[in-house]
Amino acid sequence: MEAEKIKDSIKRAAQELFRKFGYHKTSVNEIAKRARIAKATIYKYFNSKEAVLHTLLMDYIRVSVDDLILTQTPEMDEEAYLANLIMKTCRLSYTVCNEFIGWDFIRESANSQEFLKNLSNELEEMLLASFTRLTEIRKSENYHRRLRFLIKCSKSIVFSFAFTSVSDSDVRKNFVSFQKEILPYLVKAAITI
Repeated sequence: MEAEKIKDSIKRAAQELFRKFGYHKTSVNEIAKRARIAKATIYKYFNSKEAVLHTLLMDYIRVSVDDLILTQTPEMDEEAYLANLIMKTCRLSYTVCNEFIGWDFIRESANSQEFLKNLSNELEEMLLASFTRLTEIRKSENYHRRLRFLIKCSKSIVFSFAFTSVSDSDVRKNFVSFQKEILPYLVKAAITI
């Protein structure tokens, strides 16, 4: 097997197992068994199980961010567009936590907060890079600072859901509250300041 096929089989196996059992309950041995390779082969391509997870998430997020940015509704004004984009990004963050990482890992693992912080920083950079690629969005440096403010505030609030919510219904309530009570003010502040 060539290197890319091996990496893809590792990622596919890990993704299936992470979704089924969660990150915390999936071992490197199980990933190797599912991928039909030796455990040592995984370490040839990835430093750790966390590195496999990170690669999976970044692949998923990269495709999703491009889709989010490029599928804008032309009749939306700037405020509605940004609010819609932030909510889609929040849902993406939730999906990452729910389907790939697992709430047990987030709540119980000592390094999960650092992992999520790094992941959210990379998500922020991808969003900003995607914005700057769009000709309609290319505005002043001040606009990009305000956009960074909007994204930073939103991601901080959304990632806090993972640590404060007990159930999926709590998360949904938090999303509704964020969308109705907080996001409009953040967007307005980002656009008008």
